[in-house]
Amino acid sequence: MNRSDREDDILQLLSGRTSVGIAEIATHFSVSEATARRDVQQMAGSGLVRRVRGGATLRGISRLEPLFRDKEDRAARAKRAIAASASSLIRDGNTIYLDGGSTVLSLAPLLDTRRNLTIVTNSVMAAVKLLDTRHRLLLTGGEFRSLSRTLVGPLTEALLEQLQFDIAFMGTMGFSVERGMMTTDPNEAFTKAQAMSRAGTVALLMDSSKFNATALARTGTASDIDILITEAADDSLCQQLAEHHVLVQIATSSNKSLSH
Repeated sequence: MNRSDREDDILQLLSGRTSVGIAEIATHFSVSEATARRDVQQMAGSGLVRRVRGGATLRGISRLEPLFRDKEDRAARAKRAIAASASSLIRDGNTIYLDGGSTVLSLAPLLDTRRNLTIVTNSVMAAVKLLDTRHRLLLTGGEFRSLSRTLVGPLTEALLEQLQFDIAFMGTMGFSVERGMMTTDPNEAFTKAQAMSRAGTVALLMDSSKFNATALARTGTASDIDILITEAADDSLCQQLAEHHVLVQIATSSNKSLSH
């Protein structure tokens, strides 16, 4: 198991607990205490945990998830521009997946410019916006998660494993090239991973405030993404993503997109 995977598991160990000790980490992963200590120091340096005597504790503030209605109001102009840019990827007759999240939700009202789509979603909010759609609409089923207003968890697999998408439009709570896409809930992460695995193209829609933000559960790596659509990204990040074969599409308020 590499360090990145151990870091994910350490965060899982800390879920619902106040702290975890160096000795417990070493035993859990069958590594030396020196290795466990280095892992914790690295995670503390990245802001994932807080170093305490003999172990680590979660830096909880970085993983607080806002209410959905509050997320909708944040970076609203950027989200609209990102959604408009994302809509250019959709062709008549496509089968697409809409993930939960306020940025992906901004895409839903734009879909009536296309014909004969099949839309699959785990987002209750997207389904509400599409109640009068002329497209075919499928809901994943699953456990309702009120904070994100999505259907999540193992029950979603029964439908998702039978389908294939031309494009999956995904959201995220945080993203970095090193750690990939992050979310606050393991069940949410499970459903996101299932959807991405069924897509010919994975498009990550996120405003620039999500870069380097962290959360509890990893939903996928940078290499799982084909296209990242955002309103701003520096050249260094674009170069790093290019090494993972990720196309970066910069959305502008004029509805024109720039690709890197």
